[in-house]
Amino acid sequence: MTIDDFALAATTKDLTREADARGVADLVEFRIDRAEDPIEQLEAYDGELPILATNRNQWFGGNARDAGRLDTLFAASRFDSVAYVDIELETARAKEWILEEFRENDVGLIISHHDFEETPEKSVLTAIIDQCASYGDIAKVATYPTDLSDTLTLLTALREATEDGIDTAGIAMGEIGSHTRVIGHIYGSKLGYAPLLGDDSDYAPGQIPLGKLAALIEATRINGTNLERIEAIEDDVTVPPELRLPN
Repeated sequence: MTIDDFALAATTKDLTREADARGVADLVEFRIDRAEDPIEQLEAYDGELPILATNRNQWFGGNARDAGRLDTLFAASRFDSVAYVDIELETARAKEWILEEFRENDVGLIISHHDFEETPEKSVLTAIIDQCASYGDIAKVATYPTDLSDTLTLLTALREATEDGIDTAGIAMGEIGSHTRVIGHIYGSKLGYAPLLGDDSDYAPGQIPLGKLAALIEATRINGTNLERIEAIEDDVTVPPELRLPN
């Protein structure tokens, strides 16, 4: 699977809920670290959506124990339904040799970096994105903003990386950063993440449920310079003649 434009991932620990994401999401992020019997779930999986497999330990916002964590993720990568795996930048640095083993299973690599305390200044964030991109196919960064200027730092770094030809995904976590999940695609983010409604797991802070996020993203799509959305509004609202769009 290649992500040419933007893909929305439905985050879940239960693959039997894939049908709930179908028609809304483009793939399923399967949180192995929060799942019961994850390999058995993958063996039984007969869904339509490709899977992004994630297995985080507590240092990166997950529940997995270090012992056997990568072995389980590697086992998951052997399934044809798994299109991508998420590997932390710190793991890629320390165990670069394992990346080729994952690639031999014909999966794409999302190399991610999470900062749950702050948003680095743009030069640092740019360097992190570059490092992630040097190891994988998509460079993902998630930071914690303390004010709105931090969200602008993230979005600017995303846009500049995209203009440099890097496939990126970026999220500002928490309430302050929640809107970046809606508009990140405008700045070049290749991936969005949203939990299925009713999922009782705690994922990254500030997430928006899948259906709502999908609708908001669709409402903010930009297609060149066309005015389709404005024209749609004009059809539904009485507009004074002097403010009407020219034909």
